[in-house]
Amino acid sequence: MNIFYNEKVGDYLFITVEPVSGPFEYETNGDITTIKKDNKVVGYNVKSVKDALPLDEQGQVTLTEAFIEKLNAVLLEKGLEKPLEVDLSPKFVVGFVETCEKHPNADKLNITNVNVGTETLQIVCGAKNIAQGQKVVVAKVGAVMPSGMLIKDAELRGVPSSGMICSERELGLTDSEEKKGILVLDDQYEIGQDFFKAIKG
Repeated sequence: MNIFYNEKVGDYLFITVEPVSGPFEYETNGDITTIKKDNKVVGYNVKSVKDALPLDEQGQVTLTEAFIEKLNAVLLEKGLEKPLEVDLSPKFVVGFVETCEKHPNADKLNITNVNVGTETLQIVCGAKNIAQGQKVVVAKVGAVMPSGMLIKDAELRGVPSSGMICSERELGLTDSEEKKGILVLDDQYEIGQDFFKAIKG
C-alpha cells in the first residue's frame, strides 16, 4: 500500500491498495471515493484530512504504525466499513541472485531468481553487470521509486517479473551518468535487510 498527499492539488489523501492499471470504477460516499477494478477495491481518495492527520510531507507519506492507527480512526469516522490492513515490511531490500539465465526472447535481458529473505522472486533484468551470486537491491512490488514510478508485477517478452533490481541512480543515490548497471553490494549486507535503513547505519 502507498499513500500520497499533496496540498497543491487540494486536501486529498490518495491511497493505493493495489498497484493496477485502469479503467476503474468509482463510488463516492461522503468524503471517501472508493476505487475499484473488476469489483475489487484497489484504492481510495479521501478529502478533508489535513486537520485530522499529521501530514508534514508532500508526496509519498511515510507509513508507520502510529500513522496507520490515526488514519484508520479517520476513515472509520468518515464511514469506511473496516480498517485498512497495511503491510509495513520494507519495499527496498537486499537480495541474493541465486540464478541468472539469458532471456529466450531478448538478447539484452536476463531472467534471475532473487532470494529476498522471505521469498524468492523471479525478476527480469536488463543490466549488463547482473550475475549469479551477487547481493543486490530489490524494489519489491508496491515500492515507489524516487522518480515516482510504482513497481508492479509485469511481463517482459513473455516472462513474468516481480520487482526490479536497482541501480544507484534509480535509488536516488547518485545522478551521475557514469553509474550504469545495477548496484552490487558487498558481503556486509544481509539478505532481506531493509536497504535504506542499512545504509543509514
